Amino acid sequence: MAFTGKRTPEGGAYLAIGTAGGAGLLSALVIWEVLTDPSVIATPVIQEITWLRVGGFDLTFGIYLDQLAVVMLAVVAIVGTLVVIYSVGYMHQEGPTRPRYYAEISLFIGVMYGLVLASNYLFLYIFWELVGLCSYLLIGFWYERPAAAAAAKRAFIVTRVGDISLLVGLIILFTQAGTLSFSTLFDEAARPPIDPGIFTLATALIFGGAIGKSAQFPLHEWLPDAMEGPSTVSALIHAATMVKAGIYLVARTYPLLIETPDALLIVAAIGGITAFLAATEAVAANDIKRVIAFSTISQLGLMILALGAGGYVLAVGASGESEGYTAGIFHLLNHAFFKALMFLGAGSVIHAIHTNDLHAMGGLGRTMRITATTMMLGGLSLAGIPPLSGFWSKDEVLLSVYSAGSVHGLFYLLWLLGLLTSLLTAFYMFRLWFLAFSGKPRAGHAGKESPPVMTVPLLILGSLAAISGLILLLPNGIATFLHYSELGLGTGPTVAPFDRLTEIFAEPLNLLSIGVGVLGIGLAYAVYARGWIARAPFATGGLGRIQTMLRERYYLSWFYDAVGTYGMYGLARAVDWFDLHVIDGVVNGVAWVSVRGGRSLRRLQTGLVQAYAGMIVIGVCGLLILLFFLLPALGWS
Repeated sequence: MAFTGKRTPEGGAYLAIGTAGGAGLLSALVIWEVLTDPSVIATPVIQEITWLRVGGFDLTFGIYLDQLAVVMLAVVAIVGTLVVIYSVGYMHQEGPTRPRYYAEISLFIGVMYGLVLASNYLFLYIFWELVGLCSYLLIGFWYERPAAAAAAKRAFIVTRVGDISLLVGLIILFTQAGTLSFSTLFDEAARPPIDPGIFTLATALIFGGAIGKSAQFPLHEWLPDAMEGPSTVSALIHAATMVKAGIYLVARTYPLLIETPDALLIVAAIGGITAFLAATEAVAANDIKRVIAFSTISQLGLMILALGAGGYVLAVGASGESEGYTAGIFHLLNHAFFKALMFLGAGSVIHAIHTNDLHAMGGLGRTMRITATTMMLGGLSLAGIPPLSGFWSKDEVLLSVYSAGSVHGLFYLLWLLGLLTSLLTAFYMFRLWFLAFSGKPRAGHAGKESPPVMTVPLLILGSLAAISGLILLLPNGIATFLHYSELGLGTGPTVAPFDRLTEIFAEPLNLLSIGVGVLGIGLAYAVYARGWIARAPFATGGLGRIQTMLRERYYLSWFYDAVGTYGMYGLARAVDWFDLHVIDGVVNGVAWVSVRGGRSLRRLQTGLVQAYAGMIVIGVCGLLILLFFLLPALGWS
C-alpha cells in the first residue's frame, strides 16, 4: 500500500479493506471450526518450523492456537476490519497521506495477528516491539502538529520502560529454563527446576511489559496523550491491538504466574488501583476522546484485577479453577466492541463539528441519531446495565474479585475499588453523552450525520455491544469454552441457560452492581441533562481544587516531567561534567605530561660527544651504587 496506494482508489483503502477482510475471513474459518468442534483444541494446536540453529539450540517459529488465541483472533478480525472500513469516510480528506495511513494500519493489524499466534516468547517479543512501532507511527500520523509528534514520542518512550522490563524477564527465564517455547515453559514436568525467588522476579518483570503496553499505573500517563492521532487509530489501539496486547501477555503467561502468588498479588493490586484512578480522572476530562481513553485505562485495570484475583486463588490452592481468568478475558472481548464503538462514535462527532471539546457540543442527538443511539448503547454497556454486554462480563469480574477476598483480605478492598469504579464509569460516560447529544447546540451548528461508510460500522459494533455478552448464557458459552483450571485451559462444565440466568440475578452483589450503574447514570442526568444539581460547586472551593487535581491527572505528568527535567537532565549534566573533567581530564593529563616530558628530554639532545660520555659515566656510577650498596642494604642480593 505504501508503494501502490497513490495509484489505487482512496489511497489504497480498498486494498487495505481486502487484506484486513481476508485475514478476518481466515480467522472466522478457524473460529467456526473451533466453535463447532471444540475438541480440535482440547490441547493447544502447535505448528512450528526451525528458523535458526546454533549449536544444539533450535530457534523455532510457529503458531500456538488455543481458546485464548481464538478469542483474540475474533477481536482483531472484527474490530480491525470495521476500523479500516470506517477509515474510508473518516480519512477521505487526508489526500496524499492516505497511502501511508493504510500501510501503517494494515501493518498494525498484521503484527497483532502475529503476536497472538506466536508459539514462543521470542517471537511474541518481536511482534510486541512491532506493535509499539506501529502505535508510534499512527499516534504521530499528523506529525506536523507538535502535540501529535510529542504524544508519539511520549508513548514510545514510556512503553519502552515496560518493554525493557519484559526483555529482562525473558532473559532471566531463558537463562534458567534454556527455552522460551510456550509448550515447554508451561509444562512444569518438562521445564528445568527454577529457584522460586528468581521465578517470581522473572514473572513480575514480564508483567512489567503489560504495565507499559496496557497503560497500567504508574506507566498509564501516555495513553490519554495518544488521542492526538486519528480517532480510527484510537479505536484500534484501545479495542484490538496495542493496549490489549498487555492483557493478552498476562493471560498467556498464566501457567507461570499461578506458580508465583506474590507476583499475582502485585498484578491484582496494580489493576485495582489503575481502574479507580483512571475513572476519577475521566470525571473531570473535557476532551471527548480523552474521556474514553481514561475509560479504557480503567477497564483494562478491571481485566488485570480479575486475572490477578483468579490466578491468586488458583496459586494458593483455594480452588481448582480460575473464575477470574474467564471473567477478565470475557470482559476483554466485550470491551473490544463497545470501546471501538465509542471511539468511532467520537470520531463521527469530531468529523461533523470539528472539535473535541465536550462543552462546545450539545444537541447533536437531533441531527446525528445513529451516532447518538449507538453511543448510548456503548455507554449503557460500559455502565454495566443489563442485558447489554458490559453487564455480563463486568459483574463476573467483580464477583471473581469478591470471591478471592475469602482467601486474602486485600481482595475485599480491591472489590470495593472496582465497585466505586463502576459508579464513576456510569457517571462519566453519561456526562459525555448528555454534554454531546442533549440540550441545545453550543458549537454554532448541530452538525450532520456521518456517511454510511462510517455509520454502518457503528451499527454493527452497536449490535455487538448489545448482544455479545449473551454468549455467557449459552450451554457451551464463554464460561465453558474459556475455562481455566489447575490443568490449564480447557472446557468447563456445561450450564443450562436458565440456571445461569437465575444464578446471576439471584446474586445480591450483581444487583448491587446494577444499582450502582443506575445511580451513576442518574447523577449524570441530574447534573448535565436537567441541571437539578448545580455544576458550580464542582468548580469552586475544595471540590474545585479536587477537580483541578483530576484534570492535572494527580500531577503525575508534572512529576514525570520534573523527574526528566531536573532528575535525568541533572544526572546527564553531572555525567557530562564527569566525562569532561575526569575522563577527559585524565586523558588530557597523560597527554600533557607526555608533551612536557618530551620537551624536557629534548633538551638533553645537545649533539656534544663529551656531554653524552658524561651522561654514560653518571649512569654507570648510578647502577654500581644501586647494585653494591643500596640493594644489599635492603637485604636483596
